Amino acid sequence: MKKIMIVRPNDFVDISLEIPGIITDVKYFTGDNFVGERIDGYETPRILLTEKATIALERVQKQLMGDGFGLKVFDGYRPKRAVDHFVRWGNQQEDGKTKSIYYPDKTRQEVFEGGFIAPESSHTRGSTVDLTVVNIKTGIEIDMGGIFDFFSEISYSDYDHLTLEQSKNRVLLRYLMRSEGFEPLQQEWWHFTLTEEPYPETYFDFPIQV
Repeated sequence: MKKIMIVRPNDFVDISLEIPGIITDVKYFTGDNFVGERIDGYETPRILLTEKATIALERVQKQLMGDGFGLKVFDGYRPKRAVDHFVRWGNQQEDGKTKSIYYPDKTRQEVFEGGFIAPESSHTRGSTVDLTVVNIKTGIEIDMGGIFDFFSEISYSDYDHLTLEQSKNRVLLRYLMRSEGFEPLQQEWWHFTLTEEPYPETYFDFPIQV
């Protein structure tokens, strides 16, 4: 049975303090996201994950750094109140503020129907992460054929109308993440959940704070 907890467990850690060289870009804090504003529960630009997921993610980072690359993480633990914020946005009238960037060919309702956003998110369990790969020297993201939170079939993990480079980059990310125990989400090339997550039935709602 699913549980909702509002207290942060001791094994939720700040990945920036645990994984050398990792880059974070907390778009749900900055407002540079599909809603167009800071999301409820993101009170500081930190990314939290369970310790178990963080250890696995560090192994991915080490593999990449050997070749001059590294991870950039957009989101990890996501409070339930943030998911509720997304649901409210989905039920509001279209204002066009972010549509051309994130969902040009869909309505807000179609974004939910397509599985890009869900009223219950695996992120809220603390072992799901959204990320990409960057060149360590330049900090530039490698070409994945689409941006984070672009709600379209283009973002499907197995989308087959990519350049050879884009396809290889997606395959590389999936291979590395799977090799350390993460499974991808079909609709989003950037989204991975630790298979043996420690809280498979628990949804958390504590805010992300200093």
